[in-house]
Amino acid sequence: MKEWTREKRLRTRSVGGTLGLGEIMTELLRAPKLVVLRGELGAGKTTLVKGMAAALGAADAEEVVSPTFTLVHEYRGRKVRLFHLDLYRLETEAEVEGLGLWEMADEPDALVLVEWGDKFPSVMERADAEIVITQGEVENERLLHVRWRD
Repeated sequence: MKEWTREKRLRTRSVGGTLGLGEIMTELLRAPKLVVLRGELGAGKTTLVKGMAAALGAADAEEVVSPTFTLVHEYRGRKVRLFHLDLYRLETEAEVEGLGLWEMADEPDALVLVEWGDKFPSVMERADAEIVITQGEVENERLLHVRWRD
C-alpha cells in the first residue's frame, strides 16, 4: 500500500459536530478522490457522509442513509458527485469489481466514500485517503484521523 503524505486529527462531541466536519472533509479531500471510511458500526460514518453531501450542495443530503443493502447511493452536489458505498456485506474482490467502483473513482467530478473498504486489498491500494472514526472518552465524542495523498 502507498504511504499517506498528509494527516489531520479532529474531534467532535455531537451529531451536529460530525455533520459540521463534513465541510472540513470536502475542503481537505477534493474530488476526484476515493476515500475509505473506517470505524465500528455506529461510529458515525454515515453521519459524516451526510455532512459532506450537504457541504457539496446535494439537494437530497437530508436523505443520506447507509447503503448497506443497496450498496451504492449517489448524491449530486453543485460541482461534485458524491458516491457512498458500503461493502460490509460483500465477501470477494469479484463482488467489488462488479459494483463499478473503479469507474466511479475515475470520474473527474467524483468523491467516492467507501465504508468497509478496508476489507479489500484492491480498495486500499487504490484509495487516495482514509478517515478512521473511533469512540472518544465520553459517550458522544468521536475522534477522526484523516490521512491522504495529495
